[in-house]
Amino acid sequence: MSKGKNHNNNTTILSKDEIELFRTTVDDTKPIINQKNPPYRKTIKAKALFTKKDNQYVLTESLNVDIDLQEENNNDILRFQRSNITPNIMKKLSRGFFSVQAELDLHGMTSNEASSILKSFISESILDNLTCVRVIHGKGLGSGTRGPVLKQQVNRLLRRWDQVLAFISARQVDGGTGAVYVLLRKN
Repeated sequence: MSKGKNHNNNTTILSKDEIELFRTTVDDTKPIINQKNPPYRKTIKAKALFTKKDNQYVLTESLNVDIDLQEENNNDILRFQRSNITPNIMKKLSRGFFSVQAELDLHGMTSNEASSILKSFISESILDNLTCVRVIHGKGLGSGTRGPVLKQQVNRLLRRWDQVLAFISARQVDGGTGAVYVLLRKN
């Protein structure tokens, strides 16, 4: 057998006699079947069917959860109503049905400052004949172990005014448990 090398692409060149000899030698051979992976059995890619369905279910549920209802189950919600305020009015107030006509943000104030400013704000709102205002008191995250100082102060002060008919923690988009909608009596 004479083998020659093609110097351009490093491939072996066989003569016609060598090719014919190879063909006659392997003519009656049969391919060896690999016993580990027979050709009739397809390898199956592992899939966790229930995990995929579970993940889809969790995603769907998370998109359907009403964050306002989730916060309602939270003990941090402030809620107060006079006896003449119906549950229907409270539901409307909690869902932001009433237009907020004025807003006060107490963030960063001391307890004394917040008390004074809240009194002025409510008094002016009543004089202006406003029916619904929002008071942002914060969630008290910076208060440490004392808990939400301004939040509790707002809760106590608002209950004292006869002109305050009701208040409830705001919807999540309006501050959640860090703010309240206040329903005022008209003059």
